[in-house]
Amino acid sequence: MDLFSYAQEEENERGQSRHQPLADRMRPRTLDEFVGQNHILGEGKLLRRAIEADRISSLIFHGPPGTGKTTLARIIARTTQTHFTDMNAVTAGVADIRRVVEEAKQRREMYGQGTTLFVDEIHRFNKSQQDALLPYVEDGTIRLIGATTENPFFEVNAALLSRSQLFQLRALTEEDMNRVIDRALTDKERGYGKLSVQLDEEARHHFIRYAEGDGRRLLNALELAVATTPRDSEGNVRITLDIAVDSIQRRAVRYDKTGDNHYDTISAYIKSIRGSDPDAALYWLARMIDAGEDPRFIARRLVIAASEDVGNGDPRALQVAIAAFQALELVGMPEGRIPLAQATTYLASAPKSNAAYEGINAALRYVRQHGHGAVPLHLRDKHYKGAEKLGHGEGYLYPHDYPNSYVKQQYLPEGVNETFYRPKEIGYERHMKEYLRTIRKEK
Repeated sequence: MDLFSYAQEEENERGQSRHQPLADRMRPRTLDEFVGQNHILGEGKLLRRAIEADRISSLIFHGPPGTGKTTLARIIARTTQTHFTDMNAVTAGVADIRRVVEEAKQRREMYGQGTTLFVDEIHRFNKSQQDALLPYVEDGTIRLIGATTENPFFEVNAALLSRSQLFQLRALTEEDMNRVIDRALTDKERGYGKLSVQLDEEARHHFIRYAEGDGRRLLNALELAVATTPRDSEGNVRITLDIAVDSIQRRAVRYDKTGDNHYDTISAYIKSIRGSDPDAALYWLARMIDAGEDPRFIARRLVIAASEDVGNGDPRALQVAIAAFQALELVGMPEGRIPLAQATTYLASAPKSNAAYEGINAALRYVRQHGHGAVPLHLRDKHYKGAEKLGHGEGYLYPHDYPNSYVKQQYLPEGVNETFYRPKEIGYERHMKEYLRTIRKEK
C-alpha cells in the first residue's frame, strides 16, 4: 500500500472524505451506531455477545440489500482489532485468495494481528475458490465473513456452511429508516449537520416507503435530493415531496381528499374480495392504481388473500394470484393492471374458506401452549448413520401399499389428539371434507 492509499484509507475510516457517497460516509463504525437487526445485535443477543467478547468464528450474513452486511463485517473487524480485507466472489480468483492468505500469515507473524476476510456474494464461490480458502479458515489464518442476498441453504457450498454460523439480516423498519435519515441530517462530520436541510414530512415518508428497507437506497436518494436542490433566500435546502419523487424515481402515492389512506384503501380492497364482491374489489383496485400505489404491494396482498380467504374453497386461486404476480413482473405497468384485475375478480368470485388459515393458527397456539412433542419412532428418519439401530422408522406403514392409499396409524406425538383442520362445506373443500370424514371414521 503506498502513502496516498494509506492516507485515503485513514480519511475514509474517519468519514471525512467529501468525495465519498453519503451512504459510505454515514456507514456506522460501532455496534452502538449500527441501525436495525436488534434480533441478533440487541443487548444480550448471541452475536453481540460474541463480537464484544471476541469469540467470533466464520460467519455468513444473508438478507436483502442495504441492511448492513458489509458494515457489520467492518465493525466486527474493528471491534476485534483484526485487519479487514474484502473481495467479491464474482471477480476474485484463486490467485487473489492466495495473496490474501499470504498477507494474513505475514501479518500474524510480524504483528500478531488476525485477518477478517469479507467475501461479498459468497454464494458465487466456485469449487477451486473454496478449496483454496477452506484450509486457512479451518486453521484460523483467516476469519471468513460472507454475505449473500440468496438463501444460503440453497446457494452456498455445503463445506462453507458447515464451517460457519449463519445470521439472517432483515429489511430495515420504518423506525430504523427514520433514524438513518435523522443521523444523516444532523451529523456535522459526515452528514448534512452543517447545512440547513429541511425535509418535508411527505418527502420523508416517500423516501422511506420506496427505499423498501434498504438503507443504502434511502441515503442515495436523500443525497441526490440535497445535491440538486439550491438553497432558498434564507440559505435553507428544502426537500419537498416533488423533489423526493424525482430523487427516488418512484411516483408518490396520492389518494383523493376523502381522507382514505394507504391502509384504509387496501383494507377495503381485501374485504371486498373476502365478501365476494368483484365490482367493489375492482373499484378499490382502480383507486389504488390511479393513486400510484405500488402494484407489487397489491399483488402480494392478492397472494395472501388467495390462501387466507379463498383457501381450499378453490385451490386454483393461489395459482392465479401467483401467476398474476409473475405476469406483473414480466410486463410491468400499465399493462400489469390486467392480470391484477383478472386475479382480483377470480378471488372475489371464488368460493371462500379460511379453514387452512384457522388450522395453522390453532396448531401454532397448541404448540406454543403445550410445547414440542417427540416425533413417534416409526415416523423418524432411518437413513442416517445409526438411526435403524435406535429403532427409527420401525413399524412405519407405507400408505401406498394399502387400498385407497390409506392405512390407520399414529402421526401426531403421543398424547396429542387434536383436530386442527376443519374443512367447510363449500367449493372444492367439501370433497376434502367428505374424504377426511370417511377416513377419520376408521381411526
